[in-house]
Amino acid sequence: MKIINWAIVGVLILLPFYVINRADTETQRRMMITELRYDAALDTAVDDAARALLINVNEQQEARYESAKRVRVNKEEAIDTFYRTLYMNFGVAEDPIAQGVLNRYIPAVIVIGYDGFWVYAEEEFTNAAGETEMRPVWGPKKPYAYADAQGNSLSFTLDDYVIVYEAGSRTWQEGFRSEIQSSIPLLHNAELFEQVRRSRIVNAVQNELAYRINRHNQYASRNGISYTFTLPTISEEEWNNTVNDIGVMAFVQGIPMGRKTYNNYALGGSRVLKKPIILGAVKDGRKVYYRNTCAFPYLVEETFANEKAAAQKGYMPLSCSNHP
Repeated sequence: MKIINWAIVGVLILLPFYVINRADTETQRRMMITELRYDAALDTAVDDAARALLINVNEQQEARYESAKRVRVNKEEAIDTFYRTLYMNFGVAEDPIAQGVLNRYIPAVIVIGYDGFWVYAEEEFTNAAGETEMRPVWGPKKPYAYADAQGNSLSFTLDDYVIVYEAGSRTWQEGFRSEIQSSIPLLHNAELFEQVRRSRIVNAVQNELAYRINRHNQYASRNGISYTFTLPTISEEEWNNTVNDIGVMAFVQGIPMGRKTYNNYALGGSRVLKKPIILGAVKDGRKVYYRNTCAFPYLVEETFANEKAAAQKGYMPLSCSNHP
């Protein structure tokens, strides 16, 4: 009888711990599922936005660009796509109020362009009625600018194309690093140039992001959000991906999720190099076509999307290995 009594006592003592532990396990399982769902929603929204960057309305202007990475971006289409996909995957596509609540947890969306970047974040405005309102807007384009101790200025891009101001001669030059004739030491050291270029782009984005998050904290506190937004810790590999291609970065912080808050960021790069453009020109009275990557001095008569279209117009192929 005593053994049975002790067994009953033991069960009564251990049962609450078992119930609590099982409840905690179930809570953690649900939080993990929720976090995975949020991760997928954010990643999908950023990837869709990055693809939307390439929706371009002026392809003729693209043909004059010397760099394969110099792609005109459609940031308006990208931001619309980002929010449309995000709302849909969070299940608030038809709920403007819930969308507004979700927006409060997005301190910034950044579009990485070829020669600069833009930040989409909330700002305060005074409307026509004299009332203060807050809405997300695009900030001005931020160039990847750099200045050395001698007063020389460089404006970097996502490759080695650069705009240079040489303080000594007070002259401007523009072109690929290896093509520029200048006394600026940085331009004569390819490895150092690449290090400085990458670090300058990363620092520019980080500094602007820190500023925007600080501003967002001020706005959030007025709207009853007690969470303090912070600059996310991003790996060096992720930052390297950022400066390799045009793309979109989005940050979500502070969404209540059980006993914890959801914090994450996502990076979506276009990873799309433009197809070579076929140029139709006249060489020695003969119609020829070649890729825009060839450095020929001939006057371009027409441009084509592919070689077949150029051949149908009577142009003959000219290899880049042929010299003028």
